[in-house]
Amino acid sequence: MNMTDTKSIRDRVMKALDKVRPYLQSDGGDIDLIDVSEDMTVKVKLTGACHGCPYSMQTLKAGVEQAIMKEVPEIKRVISA
Repeated sequence: MNMTDTKSIRDRVMKALDKVRPYLQSDGGDIDLIDVSEDMTVKVKLTGACHGCPYSMQTLKAGVEQAIMKEVPEIKRVISA
C-alpha cells in the first residue's frame, strides 16, 4: 500500500471516529486513533470515562468498529491499544 492510500484510509477512519466521538464525549469519554496497520487493523485508545469502563469493549465492538467498517470497508478489525 502506498503512502497516498494509507493517508486516505487514515483520513476516512478519522472521519468515522468524528461521527462517534460526540456519543463518547457525552459520557465523559473520547477516543484517539493510534495506528492503521498494513493488515487493515485499526488501533484506538479509549480515554476519559471510557478508559476502564466495564462497557468499553462493547462500545469498541458494537459502536466504534461498526462505524469505522461502515465508512471504511477495507478495515478488517478494530482493537484497543
